[in-house]
Amino acid sequence: MSTALNIGARALNVNLSTLQVIGHNIANANTAGYSRQSVQLQSAGHHMQGGNFFGKGVEIGSVTRAHDSHLTREAQLARSVAAADAERLQRLQQLEQLFPTGSQGLGASLNGMLNAWADVAAAPANLSARVVALGRGHELAGRLRESASGIDQLAHSSQQHMQNTVQTVNRLAQDIARVNQRLIENQGNSGAPNDLLDQREHLLGQLSQQVQISTVAADDGSLSVFVAGSQPLVLGQSASSLATTRDGSDSSRLRISFVQAGSALELGDDAIGGQLGGLLGFLGQDVPQMQNQLGRMALALSSQVNTQHRLGLDVRGGAGVDFFVPAPAVQGMAAAGNGGSAQISASVGNPSALQASDYQLHFEAAGVRLTRLSDGSSQSFAGLPADFDGLRFESPTGTAVVGDRFLVRPYVEVARNLQVALGAPEQLAAASPVHITPAGANRDGLAVERLYAVAPSPHLTDPVTLTFLADGSFSATGLGPNNPAPDNPGPPPSYNFTPGQPLLFNGWSLTLRGSPNAGDSFTLAASPVGSTKQNAGNADAVLALRERASFDGVALSDGYSSLLSVLGTQVQSAQFASGFSAQIARSSENARAAVAGVNLDEEAARLLQFQQAYQASAKFLQIAQSTFDTLLQTIR
Repeated sequence: MSTALNIGARALNVNLSTLQVIGHNIANANTAGYSRQSVQLQSAGHHMQGGNFFGKGVEIGSVTRAHDSHLTREAQLARSVAAADAERLQRLQQLEQLFPTGSQGLGASLNGMLNAWADVAAAPANLSARVVALGRGHELAGRLRESASGIDQLAHSSQQHMQNTVQTVNRLAQDIARVNQRLIENQGNSGAPNDLLDQREHLLGQLSQQVQISTVAADDGSLSVFVAGSQPLVLGQSASSLATTRDGSDSSRLRISFVQAGSALELGDDAIGGQLGGLLGFLGQDVPQMQNQLGRMALALSSQVNTQHRLGLDVRGGAGVDFFVPAPAVQGMAAAGNGGSAQISASVGNPSALQASDYQLHFEAAGVRLTRLSDGSSQSFAGLPADFDGLRFESPTGTAVVGDRFLVRPYVEVARNLQVALGAPEQLAAASPVHITPAGANRDGLAVERLYAVAPSPHLTDPVTLTFLADGSFSATGLGPNNPAPDNPGPPPSYNFTPGQPLLFNGWSLTLRGSPNAGDSFTLAASPVGSTKQNAGNADAVLALRERASFDGVALSDGYSSLLSVLGTQVQSAQFASGFSAQIARSSENARAAVAGVNLDEEAARLLQFQQAYQASAKFLQIAQSTFDTLLQTIR
């Protein structure tokens, strides 16, 4: 009889405990990180009576949670990749907002500055046209400074967010270590601490969003967490930390270091992952690329405008000066551990050949290797100075030793500091230093379209006479050295002529239109004193800069379009990557939740099942008790 009572009491308790677990599941159906729990029942054994075996009822074997370690790991990795892509996309979209199109864009300001010279060319004595041209220059310089400042502010806010993310990573690592401690303390118990395991898994899920992790389980119930491949962020009950440090070569950039036992190890950006990896990718690749694109545009524009402006004459006949304040030579940043004392500088050599990139200069036994960091292409030189990608690299002081490295960022400061150098509209060098005079005997048919200086030749204003021959070619007298050889041996030696095609001699460019007649001649010499007010040759030259190929073959006036195309490609690529990784993350999470999540319909059915089992157990216990009471009364 006691066995029957024990069976009923045990069944009552088991079914009540199962109902408690089902209620726990229902209560946590919407709790993040919760895994469905279930009671594993087993027979309580048997006893022998009268040569037969009779069961002792039911008992709880264990309370387990629905968990698939493989699916959980897949979800964590997918979540880490999706977080990195989403973070980078968000930052790139903010960067894209700094470069509007249309009338408010930097491109409109660039073309407005160049086009303003058309009015100066049409009316060089008109002071209003000069004021407008100068004002458009100030406007463009201001737009470039604002754009550079916007990039700097976005980079600064991203760095602050990166520091906050590192603090979050360190806090989560400490929380995981504390949960590990509690799990180790519960290791001796027969049942699994399911809620503690869920809590740790939820913390790991949060951590994987911040940084990519890998985990290794230990026999004592703890879980070790590794970042950047093999760095132990959590080992059992102990947590290490991450820290933000300044780059050894470029102090404006932040790096992530692993800190353990007082020593710091700098981690590679590619191995970080998560939101932290997305921020590092944005700050280490996207921001420098846009700084270089903007800086290259500013440097190519200012260098070419300054070069041409210096070739002209102002209203008073004085030689032209720089239109923009020239960008100073950029100093290279020495790598930590350099053994030499050399200093490196880079300045503009050919503004039309500039590439939007940072550079690394490495001293080798055979000389110097220059590497374009944007694509990894390099070229070796016997020594310095060396010309590469339109830049001249020099070592003005000191001596380098083999192994020394330098980082050169030639464009990052240009747009930040661009200013107009002129203070008055009269300083605009709109006039050409060279003047052309047609011979009085010339017949109609050939007209001068434009004449301006294109190079600071010492023979720029030497008297030169061009005389056309019967075959349409022309001879030239008075030319200095280093000019093109005649196309035809003669006599007299002559040059071929194509209407509308510039003639380049002695540092000037002359364009004639029409059909020449035999005997037509033109004399070129220095512009007469007092003629510069009506002379607009150099204004035409500045205006002609619009079509000069300056950005990988793109015209100077389309430089902003080149920048926008690079930015647009970055954003489009980031959108695709973010959308794809987010879809993978959702699929992985859905697969994990299908195993670990709570199905309320299923729990409701189990609730009814065990409710009935509980009621039946209670009825059985009641019958056993009544039978026992009847037996006692009979015995009495």
